[in-house]
Amino acid sequence: MSQRIAVLGTGANGASIAADLIIAGFDVVLIEQWPEHVQEMRRSGIRIEMPEEVLETPVEVYHLCEVCSFDFQFDVVLLVMKAYDTIWGCQLIKPYLKDDGVLVGVQNGMTTDNIIEVVGIDRTMGCVIEISSQMFLPGVVERQSSHDHSWFAVGGLSNQSRKRELEIKKLLSHSGTTVISSDIQSAKWMKIISNCTTLGTTAVFGVPIAEAASNPVMRDIMIKSGLEALDAGLEKGYRLEPIFGLSEKEVSDSNQLVELLLNKLTSTYILPQTITTVLQDHMKNRKSEVENVNGWVVEERHSVGKKAPVNMAILKVSKLIKNGELEPDPSNVGLIKDLVKDEQ
Repeated sequence: MSQRIAVLGTGANGASIAADLIIAGFDVVLIEQWPEHVQEMRRSGIRIEMPEEVLETPVEVYHLCEVCSFDFQFDVVLLVMKAYDTIWGCQLIKPYLKDDGVLVGVQNGMTTDNIIEVVGIDRTMGCVIEISSQMFLPGVVERQSSHDHSWFAVGGLSNQSRKRELEIKKLLSHSGTTVISSDIQSAKWMKIISNCTTLGTTAVFGVPIAEAASNPVMRDIMIKSGLEALDAGLEKGYRLEPIFGLSEKEVSDSNQLVELLLNKLTSTYILPQTITTVLQDHMKNRKSEVENVNGWVVEERHSVGKKAPVNMAILKVSKLIKNGELEPDPSNVGLIKDLVKDEQ
């Protein structure tokens, strides 16, 4: 275990993954942009609170501004930043990634092309992540999905990067079930379908995923958002790649794929009280990944002369919330419906 690993972006998911790797004996450096979080981790380490156990471990952590002081390079960088931070995050760490190193985009959104643009295709690894966690206090992660209920898929995009797939699979297996995807771009699109169904959609309602999914009116909006994402990817030529532990037969035979993904997510990977990262961002008045998820669908459908009225409505309501003109609330169902009618 002589490799040096960086986890770039140690919010709830990044810190949780980093803690798992440190406990497993790996040489891990954490790089984070929240000053108070960095300070608390230096004082007390990282605390991961899970339903069945609490993990605590000391960490080696640096603020972004300290990266310029590094006199070493990394074999592996796990990029666990928001999708919209991908390009600058890659540019920041590029000088510290070994020539034969690999940068793994452990993110939502279609970010692999952005990573390739900065570090090259041979040093890029795509990744799909499914962990439910949240962080409101520096140094403390509330991880709601245990290791047995967390899931990753990894995949290279060139012959060279594919040689590293088994290594990265074994690495992330310390944090959850991990598989190698034969088509990581399609797998990331499948996660976009799930994210469109849940992330921004349930966030505008201000309720946990499970609560929204059990409400017939909210669920209908969720499913329609996912169906637009399904159409957008099929139009781009992506294929139905199994995620979340589903089999290839299950995803290829299903004529209700969006329902299948939602049911698998709510039955296996989240707790009844789990809220999405987008709702957490609304609560913190932070920029969310709505534009990278729902916005991706809108852009792709517009590029072929078609509309994505539900995803556009989610974008508009999310912007009102971010601007302080609206609160996340179940009553936003009516506004979503009205906006969808206007878009159609």
